[in-house]
Amino acid sequence: MAQLDTRQKLEILADAAKYDASCASSGSVKRTSRDGKGIGSTDGGMGICHAYAPDGRCISLLKILLTNSCIFDCHYCINRKSSNVRRARFTTDEVVQLTLAFYRRNYIEGLFLSSGIIRSSDYTMERIVEVARSLREDHHFRGYIHLKTIPDADPALVHQAGLHADRISINVELPTVAGLKRLAPEKSAGRIEGAMTGMKTAILDTADARKRYKSAPRFAPAGQSTQMIVGADAATDGDIVRKASALYDRFGLRRVYYSAFSPIPDASAVLPLQRPPLMREHRLYQSDWLMRFYGYTPGEVVAAADDATGMLPLDIDPKLAWALKFRGSFPVDVNRAPRELLLRVPGLGTKAVGAILAARRWRRLHLADIARLTVSIAKLRPFLIAADWRPTGLADRLDLRPLVAPRAKQLELFA
Repeated sequence: MAQLDTRQKLEILADAAKYDASCASSGSVKRTSRDGKGIGSTDGGMGICHAYAPDGRCISLLKILLTNSCIFDCHYCINRKSSNVRRARFTTDEVVQLTLAFYRRNYIEGLFLSSGIIRSSDYTMERIVEVARSLREDHHFRGYIHLKTIPDADPALVHQAGLHADRISINVELPTVAGLKRLAPEKSAGRIEGAMTGMKTAILDTADARKRYKSAPRFAPAGQSTQMIVGADAATDGDIVRKASALYDRFGLRRVYYSAFSPIPDASAVLPLQRPPLMREHRLYQSDWLMRFYGYTPGEVVAAADDATGMLPLDIDPKLAWALKFRGSFPVDVNRAPRELLLRVPGLGTKAVGAILAARRWRRLHLADIARLTVSIAKLRPFLIAADWRPTGLADRLDLRPLVAPRAKQLELFA
């Protein structure tokens, strides 16, 4: 490997990290230094990505790979062993110094670190852990750290990563076991899920210990997340939704991220020639939101998909697709319906429903009141009843979809 300076390495390894979507800082905790020492905080150019906390804060992270060299040959990965890409590798001290330098210049508030696998899984995991250990113990860094761990590594090393990191990621890679065997035969679904089980147990045990002993160490306080590649195999949206739901239930994940497959140079013949529509990734995030915050079961989300293909419609969001498919559940009376039914109304988000529940305690709500809570009242009118509105005839129209669907080529924001 040719000798590269730190800036050249940063250019290569920051670009290589862009394919990892599971970079977020939601759930981070505030770290303080009892001895008055410390650098970095979770409050409050090249390789910098932006994540959003639950309260809406934008948090900047240095997002890089330790190296883009890899001993594995996963077909979908641009950094696979047989890929013809320019390689680079940071030393652990270079990553530490870059993180500190970026923070001192107020460019970032934390670090997201992943890596290709070099020599062995254990060797690579040792290097990742050493970066986090040095930042925390040698430099008293109190900013956010998100580490991508390697399932094949010694569980003791993965455990060490959790003691230094705010969040841990273990990627399941593909939605189905068959897809993983075909496109990443060196990886094992069993080993991946075994590592996720170990992380869940450690997180729960540490949280329980901290309830009894305040001196107990923190362990990945922002939890664990994972990522699935969309469109690299034959998995349908229904397959992906069911997989995501199972992952949330079994491993207590904070997030499942979806990354649309992107064609890579010198691609394997087993990969599709074109990337899936980005809107497909967007619809999967919306379906994820329905299950996490709107009370939909996986079966209900899958029911919104096309019966023949198992794919969610691209021209309308899955919440509207479900409402059009199950029109017998509507209209919903905004002055009487419980929260769970109001959340089913297309165009009403959780904040709008909260405002409706609070306001109707004092007076009956009219259509104009609801219009002030949403972007487009035209989308809602067929699905609700207000004090001065009842969709007589409109709710039963066979051509209802064109009246409520967004205009062509318009990227609709999820309610």
